[in-house]
Parts: sequence; structure tokens; C-alpha cells
Amino acid sequence: MRSLPSLPSVLTVLSLGLFSLPTLADQTETFRFTAIPDEDESRLVERFSRVADYLSETLEVEVEYVPVKSYGAAVTAFRNDQVQLAWFGGLSGVQARRLVPGSQALAQGVEDAAFESYFIAHSSTGLEAADQLPEEIEGKTFTFGAKTSTSGRLMPEHYLRERFDAAPEELFSRVGFSGDHSRTIALVEAGTYELGAVNFKVWDAALENGDVDTDKVSVIWSTPSYPDYQWTLRGDADEAFGEGFTDRVRQALLEMEDPELLESFPRSGFIPADNSMYAPIETVAESLGLLR
Repeated sequence: MRSLPSLPSVLTVLSLGLFSLPTLADQTETFRFTAIPDEDESRLVERFSRVADYLSETLEVEVEYVPVKSYGAAVTAFRNDQVQLAWFGGLSGVQARRLVPGSQALAQGVEDAAFESYFIAHSSTGLEAADQLPEEIEGKTFTFGAKTSTSGRLMPEHYLRERFDAAPEELFSRVGFSGDHSRTIALVEAGTYELGAVNFKVWDAALENGDVDTDKVSVIWSTPSYPDYQWTLRGDADEAFGEGFTDRVRQALLEMEDPELLESFPRSGFIPADNSMYAPIETVAESLGLLR
């Protein structure tokens, strides 16, 4: 079992996210990746530092995890070649590949081929699990996750519009954006918002870890499945790191089997992916005006 990174190395990685991303000149020998910040930042730094160690050993190059503050920052870092690989959500991956032609979705989690969002409600609403979104949600307060989150905003809004033929701002008395899934759960549990939409994997992990008070918040509806998270690599990776590098990265991701590494996502494993799998996400995003 690979040991945890030392405190100094974790702090070094963390400082990149807090103060500055690497400049283009810094990148000639280091392969950098990031991940959308869908959970607490300090937890992501600890987890993805281990993934960096795995990729460095497997690819035989220097690998560094670069934390970012927002989904948009992850896309920007990818566009600017400040990172060459990213763990994106469905929408952020589509955005990034549009901005960097030739970029490829290489792998997705086993669970990402059929991902889901949960609609959660505070106990004060009296709402219970149902086969469809109940009409009683109208007029209540609601929070999405990040504004460009696939599972925390894009697909939940799509299904809300499909069910009620109304924009969220017309449906609810107040609409917010928490910024990440863990925060959504916390806000609904506290009663700050009566309802919210959350990534089902983050909910399940929080439930397993005892981080959710189910007397205060519960799942009332699960969306139909859709494709979501994936690893996306810049199209010029072979030019920068040598012929065949794209195939090596894909293989390293597909062969990631250490349970502790997989828990970073959390996923049970990775399977092949390609850009065409995310056409439904692109279609929905265009219909909601979320793609430029």
C-alpha cells in the first residue's frame, strides 16, 4: 500500500490552488491534472495527491495535482494548458473539449455511464420519497450545487423543466447555488433551503460516513440516469509528452484498481469513454443556454 504524502508536499500542492496556477513556462517536464471541486477542498487535495503519485509511477513522468476553486477555473486551467488532464463532470468536460479541439474523453467511472441526481428535502416539508417530483415542491426554497455542475444543476434543472414546464425561478420562492454537493446537503439539513439537488455518489458516501442526519434531510426523488464524470486529456498531449502518451494515460486510468485511489472519486473502477457518449449532455446544455 502506497503511503500518504508528507504534510509539506500536501501544503505545496494546496498552495497552488490558493495563490496561483502554474504558468505555461513551468510545464515542459511536469504533467499536471485537476479535478472539479465538487467536495471540500482539503479532502480533495489529500485524495488526489495519492492519484498524482500513482500516475507519476505508472507514466514515469513528474505528475502534479493542481486544486482549483471552481468548476469554471478547472475549465480555464485546461484551456490555458496549465493542466493537461482533468476529472470533469459531464458539462465541464463538454465545455473544455469545445475550447481545446482534439481533446478526448478517455475514461469514466463504472458508475458514470448511468449517473443520477437526488432531490433531497428537509423534514419540515413533510415530503417523502416518490416516483416523480411532487407538485408540493412549488413555492419552496431550492438550492442547486455549482452553476455548471452536471449532477447538481444541469440535469436537475432539465428534469424540473420537463416536469413542471417552468424555469426554477418561476417554480420556487428562492433559488440558490451552494457551490458543491457537500454544501448542498449541509444547507438542506440545516433548513437554510427546503430542497436541493445533489450528486448521488456524494450523498451515498456522506450517508455511509455518518455525515448526514436522516431525521432532518432525506431523498425524495432520483432522476433517470445520464452520462457524467470523465477524465479528459488535451489533444496535444502526445506532442508535449511523446508519441503514444495518450494511450499510456488511458491505460493507466483504466488499470487504477487500488481501493484507496478509487475512493478519491469515489468509483468502483474506470471503463473506456469517448466524446460521443456526452452528446446528450451537450444537447441539454445547449437547450438551457449553458454553452457558448
